[in-house]
Amino acid sequence: MQLAARIEDLRKYYQMGAETVRALRGVSLEVPEGDYMAIMGPSGSGKSTLLNLLGCLDRPSAGSYFLGEDDVARMEDDDLSEIRATRIGFVFQSYNLIQQLTVLENIEVPLYYQGRLRPEDRDRCHHLAGMVGLADRLGHRPAQLSGGQQQRVAIARSLVNDPYFMLADEPTGNLDSVTTGEILELLERLNQEGKTIIMVTHEEEVAQRAKRIIRLRDGLLQSDERIR
Repeated sequence: MQLAARIEDLRKYYQMGAETVRALRGVSLEVPEGDYMAIMGPSGSGKSTLLNLLGCLDRPSAGSYFLGEDDVARMEDDDLSEIRATRIGFVFQSYNLIQQLTVLENIEVPLYYQGRLRPEDRDRCHHLAGMVGLADRLGHRPAQLSGGQQQRVAIARSLVNDPYFMLADEPTGNLDSVTTGEILELLERLNQEGKTIIMVTHEEEVAQRAKRIIRLRDGLLQSDERIR
């Protein structure tokens, strides 16, 4: 079994004045390639901290985080920036699209950050736009799109570098129930095609669409349930 990610005894402490906040107190888990995992937990459980660590947006205080074979917990800032740009696809609740750019240009953004946009890259962006159902919206800007369409752009953008996994932070949090269903169906289809997905959500109904649910409480792994 190939692993997309693995964390071992991951801990994160924050110093708040004289008080030490133990946001994560020793979490270990494996994410096999092709998994679809939902992370849940009440406020203060540590799920936002875990999200930041998985996304290489922060470093652990102790423990290991392996992305493939690389222990990214030990990497320098420049290396972490490269990891974020090339090996993790991010999907956010607020979409984080650039309003002045078209659909196609927003999908291409990660390639601009790497200083490359070859003809085959442009072809891939066209393909991804079609895959998420936006082939007829390439020249539109975010303000001309619905919330669901904007999230589809964000999903296509997250896939442009063929990342180890997609990290989706409350991907349906700003959407109505019908559009939520459409986005979850898209994520399920991507997972069926082999993409590894880690999703943070506070909605039980959304989490139940994943293959596996991780529940955190007080900085600890409370349960790890395989549901399909």
